[in-house]
Amino acid sequence: MAATKTISLRPLDDRVIVQPNEAEQTTAGGIVLPDSAREKPQRGTVVAVGPGKLLDSGNRGELSVAVGDVVIYGKYGGSEIEVDGQELKILRESDILAKIA
Repeated sequence: MAATKTISLRPLDDRVIVQPNEAEQTTAGGIVLPDSAREKPQRGTVVAVGPGKLLDSGNRGELSVAVGDVVIYGKYGGSEIEVDGQELKILRESDILAKIA
């Protein structure tokens, strides 16, 4: 994966910005996949996090992910955007299924 440069986006509330990993280009058996047959990646690296959801008490809820974490998210969750030539995904923290340790 290419080095991530600083992005000019700041997510709000419990939103997280993720840079998806590249889609697999070959199968485990060595078959090269065309672009149309590649599955959407479901893993990515967190590049920015919001301050947390505003609770009824007026405090902010703490997020369980941080910048640099590798996460797995739902295949069709979030919104895809392009910023400075980078493909990014904006997700709610609840769209993240797991954090890879």
